[in-house]
Amino acid sequence: MNPYLKQYQQTEIQTSSPEKLLIMLYDGAIQFLNKAKVGISNKNIEETHNNIVSAQRIITEFMNTLDMDTGGEVAKSLYSLYEYLHYRLVQANIKKDINMLDEVLIHLKDLKQTWEEAIRIASKEKFEDEEREEGSVRTA
Repeated sequence: MNPYLKQYQQTEIQTSSPEKLLIMLYDGAIQFLNKAKVGISNKNIEETHNNIVSAQRIITEFMNTLDMDTGGEVAKSLYSLYEYLHYRLVQANIKKDINMLDEVLIHLKDLKQTWEEAIRIASKEKFEDEEREEGSVRTA
C-alpha cells in the first residue's frame, strides 16, 4: 500500500467522530465480505478466510462497545443480532458458503443505513437546538 495513502487513512481514523468511525467500520465489514465472496468464487481459501475473519473482528468490536446500561433493550437486541451475524460468518467460513455471506451482508447494509439515518436525525436535532440556544442568547 502507498505509504501516503496509509498515513491519510490513519489520520482520517484518528480525527473522525465516533459516528463517522461507526460508518467506516460498517463499510469495512461490507468490503471484507465482498472480497470473501470473490475469494470463494476463485476458490482462494486463504483470501476467503482472512476477509471473513476481518469482518468477524469488526462485528466483535461492535459487540464489545455496546453500552448495555445506557442502551437497554436496544443494546441487548443489537448484541443478539451481532452475535448471530458472527455465528453465521463462522459457519460461512467453515462451509465457504456465499449465501451465508449474502445474508450477513444484507443485515450489515441495513444496519449501516439505519445508523446513517439516526446520525442525520441526531445532527439535525443538535443543529436546531444550537440555533434555539443562540436565538435565546441574542434576545436576552
